Amino acid sequence: MSNVSGVIKSIQDLMRKDVGVDGDAQRISQLVWMFFLKIYDDREAEIELLEDNYKSPLPEHLRWRNWASDPEGITGDALNDFVNLQLFPTLKAKLMVSGEAGKRALVIRNVFEDAYNYMKSGTLMRQVINKICEINFNNTEDRHTFGSIYEQILKDLQSAGNAGEFYTPRAVTKFIVDRVDPKLEESVLDPACGTGGFLSCTIDHKRVNYVKNADDEAALVASIHGVEKKSLPHMLCTTNMILHGIDTPTQIEHDNMLSRRAYKDYGDADRVNVIITNPPFGGMEEDGVENQFPATLRTRETADLFMALVVKLLKNHGRAAVVLPDGFLFGEGMKTRLKEMLLKQCHLHTIVRLPNGVFNPYTGIKTNILFFTKKPESEWPATREVWFYEHPYPEGITSYNKTRPMQVEEFATECAWWGSEADGFAARVETPQAWKMSLEALTERNYNLDVKNPHIGEQINHDPEELLTQYQGQQQNIQTLRDQLKTILAAALSGAR
Repeated sequence: MSNVSGVIKSIQDLMRKDVGVDGDAQRISQLVWMFFLKIYDDREAEIELLEDNYKSPLPEHLRWRNWASDPEGITGDALNDFVNLQLFPTLKAKLMVSGEAGKRALVIRNVFEDAYNYMKSGTLMRQVINKICEINFNNTEDRHTFGSIYEQILKDLQSAGNAGEFYTPRAVTKFIVDRVDPKLEESVLDPACGTGGFLSCTIDHKRVNYVKNADDEAALVASIHGVEKKSLPHMLCTTNMILHGIDTPTQIEHDNMLSRRAYKDYGDADRVNVIITNPPFGGMEEDGVENQFPATLRTRETADLFMALVVKLLKNHGRAAVVLPDGFLFGEGMKTRLKEMLLKQCHLHTIVRLPNGVFNPYTGIKTNILFFTKKPESEWPATREVWFYEHPYPEGITSYNKTRPMQVEEFATECAWWGSEADGFAARVETPQAWKMSLEALTERNYNLDVKNPHIGEQINHDPEELLTQYQGQQQNIQTLRDQLKTILAAALSGAR
């Protein structure tokens, strides 16, 4: 199992022979629900050794061990009929979600409610199943191997994804979780959790730093919350949580956080201590979602709506880190009002400006990490000054790519510089990468947070996204001048008559 890419490729090559599977997205979806059932069965085998009276939420004949694990077992049309007529109908709608095993059944139902079996050939499906059965997810080495398989699936998913769907590099998630430092019992939410990168990193962080006994582990499990609206990332996130030791991840919800209820209806019971997220950006929400928000915050831009919701859902003194594109920093209109609200209600203490290519090869959009703490109304305006830190490329590197992604070690300089919010970051000093700007100066800029590094001279920017934005702005200015000129000429000609 050492050649992970080869294993995934061989499975996907088998699927390509199947006339029912069309494109990468369907192949990945097919692969993921099969992996989920195998992982779930292996985890059940482990639980059965620990719990004397364990009861599976699945009927016996639908457990992986009873229909999939025998390499000479059911195949062909019989396998296809079993999956389509028994397995999927039961997992989607017929599991008992009450009683002792009800929560576990609910997790499985939520995973499968939008899943499908695309394969038409039961023979090819048997070959794929036999490949998957070679992995034992209770074996430490094989579980580690699946970490690599998981990464490979993510890479394939990114290639097959739509605009705005970018999965956060592991180096960025580790840096963010390390800086935010969620404590053991602090509730942590990712409202657009995707495949669970931030949440799994939070679990690892809490276990390393705070979990000492079984009660601590229970507190950790209860503290993790995620919401994802798309079925495939939700399935991957649920699988990810099970692999990280959360056997019943009912707090990973399959829903759209933006439309589940009106903005004003979120109250104290919904608020959390920590929010870490990379909301989808560059995309638009469906018609009507913006009407859930106050008139001053209405937009169809997904990232902006999530940003408004993050501020709403934080408890007082709650901490957040959000990945956002440059467009949020310099955008006007609703973005200006949102930034004004952010600076007023929260202490926006740090903006880490990431270099181009962090999300290569999936997008060249330049991104930033905004770190802030929500403050009670008595402390408004909460922000007095904002620190900016421009993350440089490592020496000898001019861009990131598939073979040379960003590494978490690159953030060591930021971590050494960071200081503590408890003393107002008194230890921070300006460096060639770090500078600050007062609230008054930002207000004069009409809350434009796209502040260039003052320690670096004027540079030519070749980023296509920024160049396109500049071009559109220039075209608008040219059109305005044309309209003004037409008005002047019309007035002059009418006066000459």
